[in-house]
Amino acid sequence: MPSQRPAAIEKIVSRFQQTTDPKRRYEQLLWFAKKLDPLPADQKIPANKVPGCVSQVFVLAHLDQGRVVYQADSDAQITKGLVALLVQGLTGLTPQEILDLSPDFIQDTHLDVSLTPSRANGFYNIFKKMQTLARDLAAEESLPIS
Repeated sequence: MPSQRPAAIEKIVSRFQQTTDPKRRYEQLLWFAKKLDPLPADQKIPANKVPGCVSQVFVLAHLDQGRVVYQADSDAQITKGLVALLVQGLTGLTPQEILDLSPDFIQDTHLDVSLTPSRANGFYNIFKKMQTLARDLAAEESLPIS
């Protein structure tokens, strides 16, 4: 069993576990995509782009009282749903909580079996970019990271 996951991640995992139909899982991803606020065009720059994604994916982060706040966008709806899921699940956590989290929770959603290999790979690339941003923010603020 993984170490205790943040409540927001558990809630997302639980939501996806409630359906066994892959089509319904995609519909849930699209619902997440619709709820994601679009990024301003001036933020869609190479420095914010997630490397290794077939789609255009952009992620930004800042600290608010020691907790990470993410913003993101993608030009593809399924990928936008994946990044929205991560934004919802990771925003509000400390950098250390984000760094301690394993991306294995995606398997518990059963989305990994529904995703094409390139989308599954994209999910991991987005997750890694978000962890890197959290690590960078912690370093800028001189927060202890183990």
